[in-house]
Amino acid sequence: MPEQRKSWLRRRVESALIKGLTRAYSTVRVDPAKFLLQLRAAYHVPISGYHGVFSLDIGELDVVADSIIRSGMKLAAVEGAGLGLGGLMTIVPDLGILSAITMRTIQKLSLLYGFEFNTDDEIAELWIAAASAAGVDISRELLEKEVVNKFVPRVIQRIAAQASTEVVEKWAGRVIPLASAAIGAGLNYWFVRAWGERARAHFRQRHLLLRQRAQQVALAAPSEPSLPTAGS
Repeated sequence: MPEQRKSWLRRRVESALIKGLTRAYSTVRVDPAKFLLQLRAAYHVPISGYHGVFSLDIGELDVVADSIIRSGMKLAAVEGAGLGLGGLMTIVPDLGILSAITMRTIQKLSLLYGFEFNTDDEIAELWIAAASAAGVDISRELLEKEVVNKFVPRVIQRIAAQASTEVVEKWAGRVIPLASAAIGAGLNYWFVRAWGERARAHFRQRHLLLRQRAQQVALAAPSEPSLPTAGS
């Protein structure tokens, strides 16, 4: 592919990702209460609230995470096959929908590992995870200096800039219309798998860190004095 075409395509992809992720930030949100019911009914996770995941075996959470990522991959593949018939002409709506699917997958993984997103700090942490999934390292100093409504758009810009290069390399085959449906399905499948696995690793690491800290606090706490018995 000539360099000029690659440059044009990269700009188009970056713009599409920015629009899609911005829309996802504004409108796409997994309802924590409904997802909790889904975890209990569909995945048989025995918890009454998200704090309960910290008492489960980490392997149980990993199995559910695999299923969540696979579901997102299948949905993205179906979407990619349908819009892929248009080749590059459909790349903007394709990436918009793909961004929504990916962000919903990341939100579900966040909840699964015990991290809700009700406060500004939690929302910021969710987007730090999204950046990590895209291969972007976001400095904590950036979060400390920005309010969330300014922080998130800057993170989205960084994600789009990083991801556009990788996406263009994968999406280049869509210039062949007859092959676009199959290629679109496969590439969307790959996209959600890659981002889902990276996001899962991010949340899993944070989850284990909190467990370790809780254990250290429990070990450091003074033991309760034993109560005297009736015969003492």
